[in-house]
Amino acid sequence: MHAPTLLVFGDSLSFHGPDGPYPADEERLWPNLAAAALGGRTELFAGGGWTARDAFWALAGDPRIWATLPKADVLVLAVGSMDTLPSPLPTYLREGLRYLRPDPLRRFVRDRYIAAQPWLARATRGRPVALPAGLTVRYLDRILDSIRALRPDLPAVGVLPPTHRAASYGLVHTGRLAGARAIRAWGDQAGVPLLDLVELVGEHVLSGRGNPDGIHWGWEGHEQVGKALAELIGSLLAGKSDEHHVG
Repeated sequence: MHAPTLLVFGDSLSFHGPDGPYPADEERLWPNLAAAALGGRTELFAGGGWTARDAFWALAGDPRIWATLPKADVLVLAVGSMDTLPSPLPTYLREGLRYLRPDPLRRFVRDRYIAAQPWLARATRGRPVALPAGLTVRYLDRILDSIRALRPDLPAVGVLPPTHRAASYGLVHTGRLAGARAIRAWGDQAGVPLLDLVELVGEHVLSGRGNPDGIHWGWEGHEQVGKALAELIGSLLAGKSDEHHVG
């Protein structure tokens, strides 16, 4: 097997460590650990709070992804987790806070929303979420269909959303189960194997060994996910190589 290139769409879980965000080439991040275990490299496209919809918009509009696609050996759809978080304000309003002017007004409104978010998440029982489960799988499917129109044999893997213990969301995560069910059904239908992030890092997060924010992971969590992803990708690429030799 030659040194594979992993094309990874991610959210902040792919580049945050135990004390905040890191550059995409930080070797302790799980995408890079997986690639290193396979003797390859990662091309990461990610953003804080990215949902499956954000990943699709990146695919549609970022020419760096278009340049990477012909060289990719496996597609990693590591989005869908942030979709399940409570979003008391509609996304267009929440995201629009950054555009408020003048600056003192923006800071005032942002700070009040951050202070109110835990209470609102509890009061609304985690509804609505950042992106409903039906839209999550619709955008995952659009990404997969768009890429496979150009690379029909490109192997793909995805993830099931992890849990959190974030005070900033009032410790509420009622949207995770619906999101996980929808993504699992989509993965079965699309033939995309999935990493269950709750199995891999659930105890790590809930025991408090991750980032103090209660969402992101420590290096132990990154190591667990990177190892599991490398094993899954390795089996996919080995199977693809066997098919090629048989053919």
